[in-house]
Amino acid sequence: MTSGRDLARLARALGSLAASDQPLGALTTYRVGGPAALLAEPATDEELAAVARATAGSGVPLLVVGRGSNLLVADHGFAGLAVRLSGRFEDVELTGTTVRAGGAVALPVLARRSAAAGLSGLEWAVGVPGSVGGAVRMNAGGHGSDTAATLTSYRWVDLATGTFHEAPAAALGASYRSTTVATTHVVTEAVHVLVEGDPTTAAEAIAEIVRWRRAHQPGGANAGSVFTNPPERPAGALVEEAGLKGFRIGTAAVSTKHANFVQADDGGTAADVLAVIEHVRDAVLRLTGVSLRTELVLVGFDRERGAGGRGPGT
Repeated sequence: MTSGRDLARLARALGSLAASDQPLGALTTYRVGGPAALLAEPATDEELAAVARATAGSGVPLLVVGRGSNLLVADHGFAGLAVRLSGRFEDVELTGTTVRAGGAVALPVLARRSAAAGLSGLEWAVGVPGSVGGAVRMNAGGHGSDTAATLTSYRWVDLATGTFHEAPAAALGASYRSTTVATTHVVTEAVHVLVEGDPTTAAEAIAEIVRWRRAHQPGGANAGSVFTNPPERPAGALVEEAGLKGFRIGTAAVSTKHANFVQADDGGTAADVLAVIEHVRDAVLRLTGVSLRTELVLVGFDRERGAGGRGPGT
């Protein structure tokens, strides 16, 4: 449990690099949940290094926040330091077929920039509302591809030790929605090598993905797919088989458009979102025998609760 003394000591060490009691749920795609006790948004390598020096051995819980597309923040918030990259970490550099992207770059931006340059391989990313750093951490993907397919190397900072690292993509040990990137690692840069193509063809592929997403997935406040797809069959099909499309608790409900999405109402609560997720998971297990695993990262909740997620937010 975080002590007020540890938080106060870290706040003093960070000085102007961090602000107290800052909105955190509002930085997620669910748009529910409370504040972070501390929030730092380093914009340069020097600022990130200063944050890392302060956090190393601090004893304060750490949360890496990307675009917030796989986070559910508890209504009472997070009693630690949230770190969200900005500034130079939002840069994209294209050289030949090599794309170098900062950890804070939005995936749709990366997809469109690459396609406009006539490069193919990242079109799938236009439909994922996460960040480059989050994509590396979760091996995000879709439409038959994923991050690891074109990634050649990445850089990260370990906030727990204050150390900087660079490694080839093979070091990720990437598998379906999983890598070796730890919860205290901030991915600062990813390097992809793509294939030369035609800008018009790439733009058409992106447009088709956008059309497909709009036709098959809901908008509004959600975090995309709640559950990873088990080997048996897609998670959405299992939820629908259990008769849970439209199932509601308070201000949250299973989408009637896609059963693997849980929507939050405007002004809703994270407690209701989690209650729906837990009910769905338990009902599917009872009715089908399949244990669903969440893609969501639960922030500030009692870790004994069963819907826990993995790692930093995309």
